[in-house]
Amino acid sequence: MQITQTKSEALKREFTVTLSADEIGQKVDEKLAEIGKTANMPGFRPGKIPITLLKSKYGKEVMGEVLESTVNDSTLKAINENELRPAMRPKIEVKIFDEKEGLEYTMAIELLPEINVVDFSGIKLEKLTANSDAKAVKEALERIAVGNKTSEKIEESHVSVNGDVIVIDFDGTVDGKPFPGMKSSDFALELGSKSFIGTFEDQLVGAKVGDHKVVKVTFPKDYGQEELRGVEAVFEVDVKELRSLVTPALDEAFAKTIGFESLAKLEEAVEKQIQNEYEQIARMNIKRGLLDALDEAHTFEVPSGMVEAEFQGILQQLKGQQPPPSDDPAHVHDSECNHDSATEEEKKEYGKIAERRVKLGLILAEVGRINKIEVTNQELQQAVISESRRHPGKERQIFEFYQKNQGALEGLKAPIYEDKVVDHILEKAEITVRQVTVEELAKSAEQEMPVKG
Repeated sequence: MQITQTKSEALKREFTVTLSADEIGQKVDEKLAEIGKTANMPGFRPGKIPITLLKSKYGKEVMGEVLESTVNDSTLKAINENELRPAMRPKIEVKIFDEKEGLEYTMAIELLPEINVVDFSGIKLEKLTANSDAKAVKEALERIAVGNKTSEKIEESHVSVNGDVIVIDFDGTVDGKPFPGMKSSDFALELGSKSFIGTFEDQLVGAKVGDHKVVKVTFPKDYGQEELRGVEAVFEVDVKELRSLVTPALDEAFAKTIGFESLAKLEEAVEKQIQNEYEQIARMNIKRGLLDALDEAHTFEVPSGMVEAEFQGILQQLKGQQPPPSDDPAHVHDSECNHDSATEEEKKEYGKIAERRVKLGLILAEVGRINKIEVTNQELQQAVISESRRHPGKERQIFEFYQKNQGALEGLKAPIYEDKVVDHILEKAEITVRQVTVEELAKSAEQEMPVKG
């Protein structure tokens, strides 16, 4: 095997790797001999089949396996012998591969940059904090109560208004013909909730128990069922009962109905949840400041291949109607631009974001490598458990999914690793804590991530 370096520019290296026909032939014969130990051919015992017959039957398959293994082995040797740290998988281009001519291929490698990590004690950050108050707790409790409304039957003489619950039987038709999904009995509909299409609910305002209504509506042009888009439908509606929604009082009885021992325990839980939310915002703010500081404190060339891959990932998110990534290596933020195609100006912006994200990711990875920071199996298992709890009733499927999908498991591992590295840096940085109002804390969270190249 001969390895010749043909290019050395900044982070880019290129090599030409050649193996003689004899070397390739030897590898092919070794593989065929291995196959021959167990192969079955009429008239021959395993291990006694002539190499020529094995080659005629398995030759093409073996040549493919030899090419793959030889390229992998020689590429690894070239990397190790030259003490290289590839940023991505090397790009391989096979020029020659033949039993008579041997193997020749080129290998292009982009390297990880040398990063001189700064002294974190020189990083100065400000941490904003806020405390939950009685007003915030009260408003949260009121939202919980509204979300747990009950309904009470109204006198039959009552005329329905928006906000009432009307219990109806309905039967819909299109051009006089019934249509699947347009018929139901004892359906409880809150008037004004916009649960039904068009003016369906409006036409039932003013109805009384026992009324029969003919409701005409037109399905929207963007309706989910294509055959109903823009189509007029007629519903025969019978009003069976009227009910009013009642917001429960915030008392001991209500607390117990939603699983708390007392109203005090409910208030305590709400206050704790609010405080946790404030702390998450504070964490996001100080992390944002840390990323800015790390970006400003480090200067090095970023591998172009990694930037391009990150940029393409951003475009894929845009195509999938997902919010485009921020410059935070692991998180995303909302953006006014969220559509299938991006303009040249937007692509330029996301190119900067991609470059910054790669840069920050490399810095955090280097800090983790130097300080031997790792994600434990227990931490990863806990992440899988937390993920499974988000899908009640499907916990087993979630566990099996992560057991069978290493890529998905790595997706859970990455943010844990990043948080551990961030915590390591924050422990060494100089942090000033400033108490602010809830409004100020919320405003800071709404600020868009800065884009810095």
